[in-house]
Amino acid sequence: MIPILVLLVVFVLIAVRQVGHVKFKIWPIMLLGALAVLLTGQISFTNALMAVNIDVMLFLFGMFVVGHALEESGYLSHLSYKIFKRAKSADSIILLILFGAGIASAFLMNDTLAVIGTPVMLLLAKKHKFDSKVLLLTLAFAVTIGSVMSPIGNPQNLLVAVGSGISNPFVTFFKFLLLPTLVNLLLAYLLIKLFYREQFSKGFLNHSYEPVKDYKLAILSKVSLILVIVLVFVKILAVFLGIDFRLTYIALISAVPVLLFSPRRLEVVKEIDWGTLVFFAAMFVLMQSVWDSGFFQSVLEKTHADISSVPMIFVVSIVLSQLISNVPLVALYLPMLVHVGASAKGFIALAAGSTIAGNLSVLGAASNVIIIQNAEKKSGKSFTFLDFVKVGVPLTVVNFLVYFVFLSLF
Repeated sequence: MIPILVLLVVFVLIAVRQVGHVKFKIWPIMLLGALAVLLTGQISFTNALMAVNIDVMLFLFGMFVVGHALEESGYLSHLSYKIFKRAKSADSIILLILFGAGIASAFLMNDTLAVIGTPVMLLLAKKHKFDSKVLLLTLAFAVTIGSVMSPIGNPQNLLVAVGSGISNPFVTFFKFLLLPTLVNLLLAYLLIKLFYREQFSKGFLNHSYEPVKDYKLAILSKVSLILVIVLVFVKILAVFLGIDFRLTYIALISAVPVLLFSPRRLEVVKEIDWGTLVFFAAMFVLMQSVWDSGFFQSVLEKTHADISSVPMIFVVSIVLSQLISNVPLVALYLPMLVHVGASAKGFIALAAGSTIAGNLSVLGAASNVIIIQNAEKKSGKSFTFLDFVKVGVPLTVVNFLVYFVFLSLF
């Protein structure tokens, strides 16, 4: 039971983020949790090392390098001006973030958009006097919901697409999830407007031109961004051909121009968000310890529920994703569904449920943590656990109902 108690303490500390006058960042909390289970013998040092997903760590490292180079060169600000200059009201900005980042995340992966999008949200908030937490929340919900509809939108969807044996994953995902995802993006806009209506009373918005600050780094970071896009399409083709082309390759190859040819390479590497990388390494260790305890497996067995039914898949994936994270949840649940011969709907429900779990709480998706850590590092501002769940809980309920109804109709 020690891992469960440690997990509860971690959850409480992340939710509160302050004890007395002492404020905590997320990554030290998770690191202390991992050290607690390691030092109490709940997981061996060898198993702890094996629990860390190297692919995820390398993917994040590569994308952090690309994202930081884009930001430091000024090219990201320049690009954001081009994208948002026609948005003249708060409504149009929020809708553009939701549908732009949402649809892009389906092909560029949600974590990629979280890395690149966070400094853009902070810039927009500063320029137009928005509350930065509203734009950051909008980005978080956009990349979570948008990534649902594609087999490469996030790591858990890719696991489902590859491991379930469903034929033609892209067609299957779009068939079941495209329309409800667009509906859910629109509903996210309505909920954000409901909870933060004062942010929508702003008048006509004027956008100022953003010049590039470092032309050499801007060229290299632009090449890196183009490589990300090209390699995503290579990944799509590889999926169709049954070739193993990992997400890690996309991030690391894309980071090569900056790491090899920029004279500022050491500065870029030094300034990336190392705290988030520590958070994920620690999270893998703690979650593995929690799973090894067998607590949640025994609870699930005692319910004697049909684990392959669509409603049960949604409930289990949404709830347990908060406790052991969505990628480990899918990695463990997927073989069970394959074993019992679940339908294509069941596998799609697993992908959708484990992904929209990211809207329920901060720990439900890696992209949420990336946004929080990145925003706090760059500006000292972000959203709190309560800010997130205030909108996230009703949004998750709505998301679930929309996907469930659409899956029931097919």
